[in-house]
Amino acid sequence: MSFLNQLKSQASALHSAHNVDLVQQAAQTRLTEAAAKTVWLYVAELAQQLNVIAPDGPPLSLTRKMPWPAMKLVDFQVDARKKTLRDQEVFDYIALGWRLVPQDGAPVAASVSANFPPDLQRIESRLSFGAVPHDRVDVRHPEKNTLQAIRFDYSTEARAGITVTVDHDDARLAFRLANLQGFEVLTTSYPAAQIQGPLLDELAKLIVGQSSRFVSN
Repeated sequence: MSFLNQLKSQASALHSAHNVDLVQQAAQTRLTEAAAKTVWLYVAELAQQLNVIAPDGPPLSLTRKMPWPAMKLVDFQVDARKKTLRDQEVFDYIALGWRLVPQDGAPVAASVSANFPPDLQRIESRLSFGAVPHDRVDVRHPEKNTLQAIRFDYSTEARAGITVTVDHDDARLAFRLANLQGFEVLTTSYPAAQIQGPLLDELAKLIVGQSSRFVSN
């Protein structure tokens, strides 16, 4: 075989392998898009029902000594963004968000102070996780003007939600769960092939505070 024919043979093998990759890639994209659409339709319907039910929220507090009033989940909203992938419009992410407010009456004003770095970091992270409306105030000695503590004046309301990021190349969906069980962020992911009704039912149970296996794996 001439050297030119060797090159032709090598090019043909690479071309065939590339075509196989494209076929597999297209199959993964279709599978992942079907999974994303399943999530989109499920959370859109879920939001409608939960807006009527206004389920009880999780126990919340910025410190153990100052629990918030009993909360409920309201104002569920669904959003999605798309992107162009290999000349095809596909899901980029899907989001379901809601507010946490007191079960009785309007949000109330409260304050919490910290003068040790671990306590300060814990409070700040919870305020950030929950998007809690607040002001930070330096508490200083009236005569020496030295910093004594940091006070946070806040309102007992917060936000929570789920963001689902779609990875077509890996055929997986990643879930970011913010403040479903308290001021915390949990993450997990599932192969697109597993995104079906029973799994999403487990997610819904987690949102409303029932026993759930959604993040157990």
